[in-house]
Amino acid sequence: MKQSEEVIIVGSGPAGLTAALYSARANLSPLLIEGVPAGGQLMLTTMVENWPGYRDGIMGPELIDTLRAQAERFGSRIVNGQVQRFDLSETPYIVETSDARYETRALIISTGASARLLGLPSEQVLMGHGVSTCATCDGYFFKEKRIAVVGGGDSAMEEALFLTKFASQVTVVHRRDILRASKIMQDKALAHPRITFEWNSIVEDIRDPDKGVVTGIVVRDTKTKVSKELSVDGVFVAIGHTPNTELLTGQLDLDSHGYIQTNTGARTSQSGVFACGDVQDPVYRQAVTAAGSGCMAAIDAERYLEGLPQAAAGKGSEIRSAG
Repeated sequence: MKQSEEVIIVGSGPAGLTAALYSARANLSPLLIEGVPAGGQLMLTTMVENWPGYRDGIMGPELIDTLRAQAERFGSRIVNGQVQRFDLSETPYIVETSDARYETRALIISTGASARLLGLPSEQVLMGHGVSTCATCDGYFFKEKRIAVVGGGDSAMEEALFLTKFASQVTVVHRRDILRASKIMQDKALAHPRITFEWNSIVEDIRDPDKGVVTGIVVRDTKTKVSKELSVDGVFVAIGHTPNTELLTGQLDLDSHGYIQTNTGARTSQSGVFACGDVQDPVYRQAVTAAGSGCMAAIDAERYLEGLPQAAAGKGSEIRSAG
């Protein structure tokens, strides 16, 4: 069954929900397809301390619930589903899920990014059995255990610091001799008594897939080429993310890493298709910048539907005046 829409938004993180809020305030009655899992990366986050307006912070899932309720209050329609195909060859654009086929005049893509893995066979076998990409999901199961965190950026430091609430020891394995994380995150991790570091090291293997549990990791020094085994009970991988753009290859301009290329706001290479959030942001990747880009995408989509020049910044519109 085919359903025609003015605006479809794909993805339900801060970017998608903000786009839904602004589109709904412009009386566009947007349809938002949540994706799986719904809510984006904030659903895997505990305390969000840098969202403006929350002096004492807010839990990630609570923030998503609040954004969702606000978008629905103004008329956004939110449905469960995973998009299986886009057809952007002509308008109206086609968006297909396992349950429905939609046509839309404007499309906002906010599908986010997925955690990058090490690519080890043992990692796949032990995923969910001692290997994880989400400390807030699985940290509880490692009380008084030894844990390794792989990575050197803000995400890795956040994971390591969170895991100290449960683990007896957290070892950060980083391939360089200096962290990529922001200074405040570096300072916190370096000063924590339960966090140690394996510098200039990469993970060669995870033990012990035959037993179905993690018993250790093999790390190799990138300078000396010497390998050694560390006894750990869990491995948390925090080495970055890959944009969720597999279904868009060949339909939109992507950069060399697969992120959607946008210009003059949220416009993509295809007229009437807009992108926001982590799916087009390899630099900032913050909840607040994702939300801001969701606002931009909604404004650009509203102007496109009205037939206004995209760069007509001085031209008032209902969506902008909605504040």
